[in-house]
Amino acid sequence: MAQDLVDLSSEYQFWMRKLSMWDQASTLETQQDTCVHLPQFQAFLSQMYEALKEMDSNAVIERFPTIGQLLAKICWNPFILAYDESQKILIWCLCCLIKKEPLNSGESKLNSWIRSLLSHILSAFRFDVKEVGLFCQGLGYAPADYYPGLLKNMVSSLVSELRENHLNGFNTQRRKKISLPTLAVVCLWLRHLPSLEKATLHLFEKLISSERNCLQRIECFIKDSLLPQAACHPAIFRIVDEMFRCALLETDGAPEVLAALQVFTRCFVEALEKENKQLKFALKTYFPYASTSLVMALLQNPKDIPQGLWHQPLKRISEMLRETVEGQTARSHRVAFESWFLFIHFGGWADIVAEQLLMSEAEPPEALLWLLAFSSNPHDGSQQRAQTMVEVKVVLGRLVKLFRTPTLSGQDLQAAASESREADPRPLVCQQLIRLLLLSFLLWAPGGHSIAREVITFMAQTEEITHEIIGFLDQTLYRWDQLCIEAPRPRKVARDLLTELLAQVEHSPVDHVAAVQGRSGSPRPQDECHEFVQ
Repeated sequence: MAQDLVDLSSEYQFWMRKLSMWDQASTLETQQDTCVHLPQFQAFLSQMYEALKEMDSNAVIERFPTIGQLLAKICWNPFILAYDESQKILIWCLCCLIKKEPLNSGESKLNSWIRSLLSHILSAFRFDVKEVGLFCQGLGYAPADYYPGLLKNMVSSLVSELRENHLNGFNTQRRKKISLPTLAVVCLWLRHLPSLEKATLHLFEKLISSERNCLQRIECFIKDSLLPQAACHPAIFRIVDEMFRCALLETDGAPEVLAALQVFTRCFVEALEKENKQLKFALKTYFPYASTSLVMALLQNPKDIPQGLWHQPLKRISEMLRETVEGQTARSHRVAFESWFLFIHFGGWADIVAEQLLMSEAEPPEALLWLLAFSSNPHDGSQQRAQTMVEVKVVLGRLVKLFRTPTLSGQDLQAAASESREADPRPLVCQQLIRLLLLSFLLWAPGGHSIAREVITFMAQTEEITHEIIGFLDQTLYRWDQLCIEAPRPRKVARDLLTELLAQVEHSPVDHVAAVQGRSGSPRPQDECHEFVQ
């Protein structure tokens, strides 16, 4: 025990100096230093409590004469108190100093001072707006009407629920959502990581548990979750983004997760623009592994650029990605995935590549062919990707020749999509890209409208391809709405086809959650019966 106290005394002096340096975590450097040393400090605080509880208060003061200063400095450091464990141990330490039966005015004053510190801890992170403001200000937010607002909303929500239960009959299965101001939720999530993770997981469950949500409904779910607004703080964005990354990896890039990520990113960018015209945090804090120039290019809204010039930013994006992906010799798979993960956030650009290739009468730009191949599969090496580009370019050339033909047949498209008898079967990625080109062709080519239903009937030979087509149509309509694209005839064709396919799959329901969760590690269908992409 004596040796333990000697060691603790040595550590005590070290942490006393540290706390003086941190000085309420008022600068970026001290905040970073606090975060780096926090686990060690919490271990020290635990050891201090173990020592204090074995000593009476007089022995404590004699052994650690500046213990009051040390505990007071901790009480006024919002970055330490942000952790529940630190608060708990600090309160225990302070309680060890209280005199149960003060013998003189000095001991009474000590008790009163300790109670004031305990009151500060409880008020700063429970109910007092002024003290909560200190913590919020340290995180880059203005003070918010947090806890009074929390109590007011809780009471209001509970009263409304009781009224509804009184009118409609009490139902224990019904739960009314308690609403909080956005800033209050942000403060809560910044302080308590498990609540943020739970909110994100709840959103994921909501997105995949309902049968085939359309993107408009997904957008409503995402906005209601408050995650895009809260993600304006980089710490929250990075955590939510990482959970999307894990979901993509676990589901082998499930289209449902991919679409949700793109909608989330669009809502996040929208919230970022509303919150402040000038970024409060540098872009590097949101996307630390990407070049700022690439992020800036991706953040451009296609809606703000004339449609005839879309190929220019796409070409620039492709060149920057290709330089990053194929210019690396070591850890190329990791670099490729990170680059792909960044790119697919921005669905506005990712989804218009095929359209741009089809509607251009000039020679297909290699940059756009590369971007199309890369967006479909980041794991291909440069040789595999080059082979995919060759295959796609051949089919694309045939489709472009047919684009202005007023009268077409299903056989025309079958011939355009066919491959040489002597060639090996196309890889799955190549088959998916050709389906993407065919679907875009059916919507945009004047002669494609009359044969769209016939061709899609031939294409949708498996359940997975049917859902792939439904996802494409839904995503296309959603994107056209967001970009305000005037395309009355293609829009009507897409909407009619989507309605018919949705009605078709309703008669053969599957376990949607199992379909998404079970995709990880399983091979995709070989499409052996598909006439158009063999």
